[in-house]
Amino acid sequence: MGTQVASLVAQPEVSRAHWGVAVMALDGTPLYGYEEGQYFRPASNAKLFTSVAATQMLGLDKRFTTTVVGRGDIANGVLQGDLILKGGGDANFASGYVLPYTPKAQRSADAKPAGLADFDDLAAQIAAKGIREVDGDVVGDDTRFEYAPYPAGWSEEDMMWGYGAPVSALTVHDSQLDLTITPAPAGTKASPTIVFDPAVPFYTVNATPMDGHVWSVGTQDLKRNQVLEDREPYARDFHFFGYVDARHGAYTDELAVDRPAEFAAAALKQALEQHGITVKGSIRAQHYHSQFLGSDFEASHALPAAAQVPGLNPFAEAADSHCDAQSAAAVGQPSDQEHLLAEKQSVPFAVDLKLTMKESQNLHAELMLRNMGVNRDCMTGLYLHTALAWERAFLTREVGLDGDDFQLFDGSGLSTKDLVTPRATAQLLLYASKQPWFATWKDALPVAGVDGTLRARFPDAPYKGHIFAKTGTLGESRALSGYLETASGRTVIFSVMVDTHAPSDGGSDTKVMDAIVKAIAGAF
Repeated sequence: MGTQVASLVAQPEVSRAHWGVAVMALDGTPLYGYEEGQYFRPASNAKLFTSVAATQMLGLDKRFTTTVVGRGDIANGVLQGDLILKGGGDANFASGYVLPYTPKAQRSADAKPAGLADFDDLAAQIAAKGIREVDGDVVGDDTRFEYAPYPAGWSEEDMMWGYGAPVSALTVHDSQLDLTITPAPAGTKASPTIVFDPAVPFYTVNATPMDGHVWSVGTQDLKRNQVLEDREPYARDFHFFGYVDARHGAYTDELAVDRPAEFAAAALKQALEQHGITVKGSIRAQHYHSQFLGSDFEASHALPAAAQVPGLNPFAEAADSHCDAQSAAAVGQPSDQEHLLAEKQSVPFAVDLKLTMKESQNLHAELMLRNMGVNRDCMTGLYLHTALAWERAFLTREVGLDGDDFQLFDGSGLSTKDLVTPRATAQLLLYASKQPWFATWKDALPVAGVDGTLRARFPDAPYKGHIFAKTGTLGESRALSGYLETASGRTVIFSVMVDTHAPSDGGSDTKVMDAIVKAIAGAF
């Protein structure tokens, strides 16, 4: 095994990269290691750590509730005050995904995401209570978490795109706009059609002509559609410039909603008006801004006070009812000055777990981490460092990881500051394999040659359907960790990571990584 790995990582295309491998039996016996104690950027392998902690502490049946409350008196069908849409941390509110997760090839033709139907449901509930007018604003309230939309180490260049959407307790359609630019028919001079999904009256396109347009072309030798997309941070106008050709079909992309709470308020206002409810005011967001004066890094490494209570298991699954603070303001229950007008409950955590891991959904993983922190710490405006402290306490005290074997700054792995060792990752996978929820959690991992982010890798026997693992890709870092059914019939745990490979290696890092996994399959 050692000779095979040494030969593979010595190939000229990848020899300058930093490689690490850990292989472990299901009884915890180390089977092979290559730089397994060194640090690597885990990329989306960080979701393994987040999801194990969240599954243990939240439980597979956990749900989250989005509520609408009226703040003020209600008389003759008029709410004399603001209408508050309170985010409860539901990653799948007005989802852009088909739930429960099903590979595209297996979906029925009529399977559609919920989309704005969730807003229609809320508006219908409000109308059923006799509300005909809101004499105030529609407010998107995401104060369940502190306003810290971009964790440390996230790159500015990712902020534009759906995979880099900001974190908020109130998200719509995964805080993502699906862009479609459809060329005009060949032979015409009409402009292409530009459509955002979901269709919410919030963002505009090319408000200033000098910022560029997209043209349909039919006479140029355009080998593919070419479009540049731009938006100033937190601006509401997108600028598109380029060319599309009917011969190449529609141009599509996924853009981040960078003002999610305000966007959600706009979506609710639209739904209210469609149900005949007049809104006199405007839309706005309500955030909880940090008042923490210390070091976030030090706070994320401190043991939470609630984890030090003698005689209690601080990491056992706990319902929200264990904490009055959470079951009140933190989850959106109305105070004495507020009237509950509508609510929408999420799908069970297990459903979101499968989607998050199969599709490597960054925003959903971030919400997992923060919801876990709220469930433990019982506070409105939960600080990110508090959620990270609970995760660290769980990983060191419950899982038994060496605290120096990992440094995590977010829940998704999008942070370039995240560092883990292959050894710690294998130990985490060992812990998961011994839990009562393991079958459900393992089922959420991508399967080689079948689904998720592994559907195009290991497409042939004997590997197809026999590798259950989480992928990771971030800049010049790659990772693959999970469970492998070997040629001998046994199942082993593995973690393979590579860092600082050449950007121009043409995918050689992934090819070598897959070759290492195949070598493991043959060796054990």
